[in-house]
Amino acid sequence: MSTKDFVEKDYYKVLGVPKDAAEADIKKAYRKLAREFHPDANKGDASAEERFKEISEAYDVLADPKRRKEYDDARALFGNGGFRAGPGAGGSFNFDLGDLFGGAQGGAGAGGFGGGLGDVFGGLFNRGGGTTRTQPRRGQDIESEVTLSFTEAVDGATVPLRMSSSAACKACSGTGDKAGTPRVCPTCVGTGQVSRGTGGGFSLTDPCPDCKGRGLIPENPCDVCKGSGRATSSRTMQVRIPAGVSDGQRIRLRGKGAPGERGGPNGDLYVVVHVGEHPVFGRKGDNLTVTVPVTFPEAALGGEVKVPTLGGPPVTLRIPPGTPNGRTMRARGKGALRKDGTRGDLLVTVEVVVPKDLDDKARDALETFRDATAGEDPRAELFRAAKGE
Repeated sequence: MSTKDFVEKDYYKVLGVPKDAAEADIKKAYRKLAREFHPDANKGDASAEERFKEISEAYDVLADPKRRKEYDDARALFGNGGFRAGPGAGGSFNFDLGDLFGGAQGGAGAGGFGGGLGDVFGGLFNRGGGTTRTQPRRGQDIESEVTLSFTEAVDGATVPLRMSSSAACKACSGTGDKAGTPRVCPTCVGTGQVSRGTGGGFSLTDPCPDCKGRGLIPENPCDVCKGSGRATSSRTMQVRIPAGVSDGQRIRLRGKGAPGERGGPNGDLYVVVHVGEHPVFGRKGDNLTVTVPVTFPEAALGGEVKVPTLGGPPVTLRIPPGTPNGRTMRARGKGALRKDGTRGDLLVTVEVVVPKDLDDKARDALETFRDATAGEDPRAELFRAAKGE
């Protein structure tokens, strides 16, 4: 951000406080606005995120008595961004503050200002003495993949992940310079950003093309990182995958991505989960599914059957008399673990098994059963429905 941007901004207006507001009133106004526009409370709202940045920037200046005084002096001197001319000069006129402070850095020669203005703005914008505070940069987000067994996905698991990401170069301590003393980029004056006009009084901010957004330019580029200050780093991290994760789910782990630069926050880690199949169980949301074979007598006469559960002892399920093939019954609390600590259910589907080989005794018994039920036609309802009756 340029010096001109800072001088033109009305931080008191941003926080909604008068210029003579007490320190306690400034803090109270900031806390109220920060809660209202915090990104966590306005997920996906870009305008709220931008407003939160403006509020934080204003508070950083006004909450510090020294910086607030320097800011007030600057506003009084420049009159809301326009230089106040003396009597008879026709009011105020605007000019490029970057040109003015370029002279201030150069000393008291022609067109320059030795001391005076440089001292006023030195503390506020860190330009006094030829140094500039470079902006912190957030670390990159990293995406990784992990494959879990069916049981691990249901119960949760801690898995090791080996990741490669960008980190500060160890050879130059992240400065990009062999001697560790890079100079401030003269193009962006250490901010890492440059503004360009779009017409109509609007401007856009882009990463500085000369320093690639770092705010620093190495005098003697590091041989390892080639002056970038960043190098590839590999690390192994133990990551906890929560219980109940599903196949293809993308999990976000805040602050577990690449390290930030110059005190900036770490990026985030995104883990895409792949879940293997189970030879017995399936899954529908928080419920597990299983198909249990039963004999014809069990389905026709009823009975009790043992049903396996995932990772636990079997349960006994009662089969009502006359249970048809494909009927699903429920064993409560034997499913997948939910976020609240409870479990879903186990959905048990009955599959009536037809014997392939019959001995004479079994065949005689079935023929007797057939003769006893000869008057029943299980397809009668089917044909009536087909005729529209």
